[in-house]
This record gives sequence, structure tokens and C-alpha cells, in this order.
Amino acid sequence: MARPREFDEETVLDAAVQCFWSRGYEATSVRDLIEKTGITAASLYNAFGDKRALYQKALDHYVEGSITARIRRCGGLAPREAIADFFAEILSRSLDDRDRKGCMLVNAALDIAPHDPDFRTIVAGVLARIEGFFLDCIEAGQADGSIAPSLPPTSLARHLLGVLMGVRLLARVRPERDLLEGIVATAFTLLDRTDKKDMIE
Repeated sequence: MARPREFDEETVLDAAVQCFWSRGYEATSVRDLIEKTGITAASLYNAFGDKRALYQKALDHYVEGSITARIRRCGGLAPREAIADFFAEILSRSLDDRDRKGCMLVNAALDIAPHDPDFRTIVAGVLARIEGFFLDCIEAGQADGSIAPSLPPTSLARHLLGVLMGVRLLARVRPERDLLEGIVATAFTLLDRTDKKDMIE
């Protein structure tokens, strides 16, 4: 009969997220994880497997508690308001990030995804969900008139995804309010423009 766990899994995953998030996958040792989570090496391996498996669980935990939760919160708003609130949260998190940890998903895209096909698929899947959220909002906004129909919804959604990634990356080295807010504000002009000729010029 299996022994019951002597720790709370969510608490351990929260600690693992903080460890991986602040140091990155490669720089985080098993010793770091043991110290941060407060569980023994045996418990860690028995519950989560190796470091890579724990990183995947930690990344999933981060995505669920941060990105998925944000999409869920914003998804109940009017289309343009949903996009605005999404980016308002991103700006707030980026500007309040004193340790400059950035976004764990973006960090994973740079840190481990290029060398690990499985993680590349995981990260790409989450980015596709974010793009899908933008796309749904834009299509609904163009339908109700709150977002201009000047550009195809897919193009706008992909542009917003690029803006999001850029803001999160820039914030790690240049967490300047004017810079980050200006990037987002400029992107939002594309939601309002109705004259294609003006956009080309």
C-alpha cells in the first residue's frame, strides 16, 4: 500500500515555480529545488520524477495559475475591453517585477524549448491558446463594431501575440513605463484604424 504524501503538492509546485522562474531550467539544481521546496530528494523523485519532469509540472502550474486564469478572467468581458484588460495586467506585472524574472513561459521559450522538442511543443501550444484568445476577441469586436475591420483578425491576433512577447522580454532589461506602455498603445491603434490607405502610408 502506497504511503500518503507528507507534503502539499500545490505548495511544492509553487516553490518549484519560483525556483525555476528566478534561475532558469539549466541553472536550477536538484539541491536548489530541495532547499526551496523543503522536501527530501527521495520525496521529490518519488512524487515528480526527475528535474525535467518537475520543470514540466511547474511550467504547467504556472501557465494554469497565470496565463489560463488571465484568459478566463478577461474572456467574460466585452471584446475590446478583454484585450485592454489582458494587456493592463501584463503591463502591471512587468513594471512591478522587481526581480526582473519576466514571464516563465517566455523564459522557457528561450531557455529550454530550442533544445527540447517536447517543451517546444508545450510552449507553442500555450502561445497558440493566447493567439486564439486574441483572435476570438478581435472577431467578436469586429462583429460588434468595437474593433475596426481594417486588418484580418488573424493578422491582428498574431501582431498582438508578438507585442505581448516583446513587452515581456523587454521588461527584463528595460522595465520603463513609457517604453512598455508606448508599445502597447501603438499596437492598439491598429484596432481603431479604419483607413487602409493611411495604414500603408
